[in-house]
Amino acid sequence: MSKQPIGIFDSGVGGTSIWKEIHTLLPNENTIYLADSFNAPYGQKGKETIINLSIKNTEYLINKGCKLIVVACNTATTNAIDLLRNTYNVPFIGIEPAIKPAALQTKSNAIGILATKGTLSSALFSKTSGMFASNINVIEQVGEGIVELIENGKLQSEEMKTLLKTYLKSMIDAHIDYLVLGCTHYPYLISLLTKLLPSHVKIIDSGEAVARQTKAILEKNDLLNTETSNSKNHFYTNGDPRIMQSLLNSKFLVEYLDF
Repeated sequence: MSKQPIGIFDSGVGGTSIWKEIHTLLPNENTIYLADSFNAPYGQKGKETIINLSIKNTEYLINKGCKLIVVACNTATTNAIDLLRNTYNVPFIGIEPAIKPAALQTKSNAIGILATKGTLSSALFSKTSGMFASNINVIEQVGEGIVELIENGKLQSEEMKTLLKTYLKSMIDAHIDYLVLGCTHYPYLISLLTKLLPSHVKIIDSGEAVARQTKAILEKNDLLNTETSNSKNHFYTNGDPRIMQSLLNSKFLVEYLDF
């Protein structure tokens, strides 16, 4: 089982930011990445639809023999991961906004959360926010339109810059000192966000923590691949493969998959 791949799925290309962290920490692990770009973004969809899409993605990866599945999508995690864990006999790693470290470290008592509607309106987000940030000014912002621009190859576009300026204004006015990224697409915006935010604002995403948790769960279940031969990494999308290819090292091939 240890040689079997880690499965990773997202509503699109954004979860490759999580894949990069996992691959950096666990270079021996074989991986299969599944991007459901045709249905992106999940954040605007209803809970039942998100669950059904998550089941479809999970079953594809299980049929490919994956030993562990990373739900590299905040919206899918917050809406579907409990059901997935109760239904399938493989470990699942989920993603949720890193509110806790931001809330514990803020000096201005104000933090910003940029996330999808599906994440911000979920019960899991509400629970986590209430647990760690009840006495802090939390400025929540739905990043409507961001995922669509990234999925269409417009990461560095003027349209993206204009959108981000609009979304960040209320956060800057509230004197946030931490910005939490609540969607796996958003780490690809960090260079842009750094230019638009005051220099003291720290940006937090969940990628490194997810990679560490993946390693811990593999160790706990005796599933770490200890072989040092070259790992096999497969990338599939039902969208335009060129978009994902532009975010990856050219040595990794992205294949179109009609699923």
